[in-house]
Amino acid sequence: MNKREGEGCSRRNADAAQEHEMSADPSSSVMAAFKVFQQELDTKHDKYERLVKISRDVTIESKRTIFLLHRVTTVPDAEDVLNEADIKLDGVRQKIGQIAEELKGEDIYQFHRAFTPGIQEYVEAVSFLHYIRHRCLISLEEINARLVFMNTEKADPKGSAEAMPVNAQVLTFQVTSSDYLLGVADLTGELMRMCISSVGNGDIDTPFQLSQFLRQIHDGFSYIGNTGPYEVSKKLHTLRQSLGKVEDACYTLRVRGSEIPKHMLADVFSSRTTLIDPEEGVV
Repeated sequence: MNKREGEGCSRRNADAAQEHEMSADPSSSVMAAFKVFQQELDTKHDKYERLVKISRDVTIESKRTIFLLHRVTTVPDAEDVLNEADIKLDGVRQKIGQIAEELKGEDIYQFHRAFTPGIQEYVEAVSFLHYIRHRCLISLEEINARLVFMNTEKADPKGSAEAMPVNAQVLTFQVTSSDYLLGVADLTGELMRMCISSVGNGDIDTPFQLSQFLRQIHDGFSYIGNTGPYEVSKKLHTLRQSLGKVEDACYTLRVRGSEIPKHMLADVFSSRTTLIDPEEGVV
């Protein structure tokens, strides 16, 4: 028994000595390999954090655009609001161009979780603007067509007053189908709020248009069912809630609209519809 303990102790001491020898030898091939691994991981983590920061900026600006678009139901000239929203979305696209620059030569799915919240919010904002302007749903191809960027590298030779543009390169960013679906699912909540705001301003036609449009979106998501991304099934519940609120508003308009003054319709809806979930509320 003591002999076995002595052999085990000797083996442990030998292993410890070998580890110490390897750690003390910076020229070891193992140490060199792990230093390469460390640099690769640090580079990946740094890129991931930069993408998270850019995605956060995209989310903030997209939300501001959505809040701006809700003013179309209260202003006399909606085109001014839409033009301002276009300018804001151009700024958001410049941020997405920075994401495309970071992802150049990389596997997009290694970093997808870093920027997907911002892309979903952008899809929600651009589809909301497209619906207000054209009364239809924007396609994934139309969204991706606007996400083409020119990356121009500039050479700065010594003695030159200005840098000269060289090696112009086209960068593209492709919104994935899952991000597109999740952004459209979030759009339904904004359309529900637009419906209630329209009624409060005496517009009794928009709720029926929105009801039909939301029903078409709901039918499309129902076809996907459990075959789509996991997050889609989670957001389908919220989509049904939004559709139910809009349909309830249309029911109230149809049944009691003729006997209630227009300026009181919004109060009737607030008493008949359920409260908006706290996480859906406008900040």
